[in-house]
Amino acid sequence: MLNKLKDIGLSEKEAKIYLSMLELGSATVLEISRKAEINRPTAYLQIESLKKRGLVSCQTKGRKQLFMAESPEQLDILLEREKKILEQKQDELKEILPELEILFRTSDSKPVVRFFEGKEGLMRMQEDFLKVKSKEILAISSPDDVYRVFPDHPTDYSQKRIKKDINSRVIYTSERGDFLAESDKKMLRESKFVPKNKFPFTVDITIYDDKVAIASVVGNISGTIIEHKEVANSFRGLFELIWSLHNFKT
Repeated sequence: MLNKLKDIGLSEKEAKIYLSMLELGSATVLEISRKAEINRPTAYLQIESLKKRGLVSCQTKGRKQLFMAESPEQLDILLEREKKILEQKQDELKEILPELEILFRTSDSKPVVRFFEGKEGLMRMQEDFLKVKSKEILAISSPDDVYRVFPDHPTDYSQKRIKKDINSRVIYTSERGDFLAESDKKMLRESKFVPKNKFPFTVDITIYDDKVAIASVVGNISGTIIEHKEVANSFRGLFELIWSLHNFKT
């Protein structure tokens, strides 16, 4: 129950105090703190926090102040209230989001550069790829390195891309040789293989819309997205030049 209470938004100490109060009924701070195995000053702070949430009430008997837990049904009311607050915040965000986007982009002539760290960062980059408006993604890739970091890449990211009807063209190298071609059609993909001795690389370059993403999946995992029309067009031109070359496999 402690973990479930934490899942719905209570801190660990709040959850311990609330459960202790449910078992004790009316009790003093000292009794509650002993039951929850939390020191008295901290217990008092948690009780005050729970009072603000409507989960605790108090009464005075003689010189003693007693605290008691409200019915667990109050938790449902609390979640509904927080849900309404969240919906209100989402509406407010929608109102100011266009202006924030303008500030974020600053100007068309100035590149917007975003940096991403670690595996989670690269996963956020992949989500950005799936927002492509042109419905085509160009990539220069080393699948061997990508699959070491993202073993579920073919069934995760690629399937999301297919569901969004986004085509892909990829120039790649691999120790496994030319292995992508056999699945190109069902993967909405065209691929061209380049032997490693001719075209060794260990970073992934992805070109989509007015963006270029460069991801390092060897060593320090990190990535960068550059949003700039001219930079993207230049990388796209280099990709098309490589794509047009013949005799990759010789």
